Amino acid sequence: MTGIIDSLAIQNILNKADLIHSEREIQLALDDMAMNIHRHLNGKYPVCLVVMQGALVVAGQLLPRLNIPLEMDYIHTTRYRGATRGGELHWIKHPDITLKDRNVLIIEDILDEGLTLKAIVEYCKKAGALEVLTSVLVEKQLPSRPGLQQADFSALHVPNRYIFGYGMDYQEQLRHVPGIYAVNGL
Repeated sequence: MTGIIDSLAIQNILNKADLIHSEREIQLALDDMAMNIHRHLNGKYPVCLVVMQGALVVAGQLLPRLNIPLEMDYIHTTRYRGATRGGELHWIKHPDITLKDRNVLIIEDILDEGLTLKAIVEYCKKAGALEVLTSVLVEKQLPSRPGLQQADFSALHVPNRYIFGYGMDYQEQLRHVPGIYAVNGL
């Protein structure tokens, strides 16, 4: 196997993983987060930027809950590229919608070290956004972060372990799992 994980290995990772948050817990937390975002952005016609690929699942669940007029686009950056440790930030796609004089809500799956999210916030500010807000499904509990310290809106907290499911991956696998899990041993 050269970088490709077979289905038995993936199933084994899932079978041994620790459930951190069930789908029910995630749904309730998304309801609360959407209510807070709605209160802040109601009447502002924001641009919602989905950070690919991880936030695809989160955005698909969050955006219908907002019930406000908005525009949506995506931005694609990565530090992981299939690895379990982040490296240099790679920009794959910038948004097509202009951010100048707009309120921007960045939708991300996880706030880990905060380096990617900090770079995206800085990009939005340089593009002339009036206000840049960050929303994450999960905030990892770390003693400190080298990047963005805290999201403006977060649904859940997770321990400092390697997390997958609900958009987050383990070696580009298991994003589709309906729950948030920690890899056993990581």
